[in-house]
Amino acid sequence: MKQHIQVTIPVSGQELREILVAQLSYAGYEAFEETDAELKAFIEQQQFDEAALKALLQLHELNFSSALLPATNWNEEWERNFQPVIVEDFCAVRASFHAPVAGVQHEIIITPKMSFGTGHHATTYMMVQLMRTIDFSEKYVFDFGTGTGILAILAEKLGAKMIVAMDNDEWSMLNAAENMTANHCSSVRLLHADNIPLTESFDIILANINKQVILDTLKQMKEKLLPGGYIMLSGLLGSDEEAVREEASKNGLSFVQQQSRGGWIAFLLRL
Repeated sequence: MKQHIQVTIPVSGQELREILVAQLSYAGYEAFEETDAELKAFIEQQQFDEAALKALLQLHELNFSSALLPATNWNEEWERNFQPVIVEDFCAVRASFHAPVAGVQHEIIITPKMSFGTGHHATTYMMVQLMRTIDFSEKYVFDFGTGTGILAILAEKLGAKMIVAMDNDEWSMLNAAENMTANHCSSVRLLHADNIPLTESFDIILANINKQVILDTLKQMKEKLLPGGYIMLSGLLGSDEEAVREEASKNGLSFVQQQSRGGWIAFLLRL
């Protein structure tokens, strides 16, 4: 087994802890423990970049301590702590070792490993909520930054005709492929790439990424959208709202709905 580094960050605010979890997840941290006073994050020893961590935490005026841990079976740790996520009566996200969840329209089986997207984070939860509000039947869907594949899987369950699920992270592609198999998906095409496909257009684009990528690519997303199509955005903090609204309006996109949860926001836009 590989050894891991435990990073301990003194931080008391729930909103800031959620921001750090998202940022550290993108940086390759695999697991987290939260208390009222601190956040613990875990990463493989070979992947630990102390300078990058210092630079990230300086943005929040935070410090940290680190320690090398004995080899740990992280699958066992994850199974011990992972609980199903239930989004109203619409969707339950659970692991294969959980019992089926009664009283929901859709169930998704996810083994996240190092990929982002289990429904636990506010951004994924809100994306699932917004997906409930539009018709996916026979639609062409692009999942930009698919992570675990959770949104692409839900799009197929909602009746989408074809889904392109793209990510630039090779590990996410492998994890998403496992989750597609676990959910018996047949309409999802996985794409390992950095850029939005040039040859296809879509009825619905899902992008749970981050502010800068959204601002840099919203024009491209709009250009790949079929008339009357939707773009769903998250990975955004409340403080990002003005910039995203300005960019969306500049590209002729209208605002249909907005969600907020734990300091994070999500938008549903329409062409």
